Amino acid sequence: MSQVKLNIKLLEMTQNAISIIYAACRQCYSTKFAGEIFEEKKDDMKKQEEFIKKVVKSGHESPLEHVKFTFAIEGVSRALTHQLVRHRIASYSQQSQRYVKETNFDYIIPPSIEEDETLRDEFVKVMGKIQTSYNKILKKFKEKGIVGEKANQDVRFILPQAAETKIVVTMNCRELLHFFEQRCCARAQWEIRNLANKMLEICKEHLPAVFSNAGAKCERLGYCPEGRKFTCGKYPLKEDVIKKR
Repeated sequence: MSQVKLNIKLLEMTQNAISIIYAACRQCYSTKFAGEIFEEKKDDMKKQEEFIKKVVKSGHESPLEHVKFTFAIEGVSRALTHQLVRHRIASYSQQSQRYVKETNFDYIIPPSIEEDETLRDEFVKVMGKIQTSYNKILKKFKEKGIVGEKANQDVRFILPQAAETKIVVTMNCRELLHFFEQRCCARAQWEIRNLANKMLEICKEHLPAVFSNAGAKCERLGYCPEGRKFTCGKYPLKEDVIKKR
């Protein structure tokens, strides 16, 4: 039982991603068969990348749905995954607290608590108490003949949102752009923002034609849509930009 840190690994991304997006885009405006387009321009990757950058900038994002990224993620809290799964155009496979015993669960400590020794000590103490109670209930269940998933599914009710979990996430490029717009924003909760920023780094490295300008929504808009009360100050407010026009 200990504190753990975020770890992300890219398991897989669609092969020939550039050519697939290019062919899908061109199919919308061409009498040619996408299968032919896919092959004929395969060698001219630079031209395809420049074309895709223009398409992404124009807002024509539906062709991006044909390419996906799959990530393995660990060292995140259940509080984070409760937010993550709200992004519904995605696939998730999460570690089960019903089939996986948490007799020595790890946890995530928020920075605001970790940086204060008194708060950190209290947090760790509470985690320890929860672990002790969890194990006691499991032991009592075993004495009653309740074991395995039947025991785990009920004792998990006392586990905290801080409990560490592991999850596999697959998103297509269009959904990733939306995810980054929402979760890279300074207003996003710190843990999912950290996850989004690291996922964005990976996407930029592997598919810059799509993700080179991705990030919080202000990156695309050129202004902050969150309002004066919530802006981080990186970009001018929407109302201030409109006044200047």
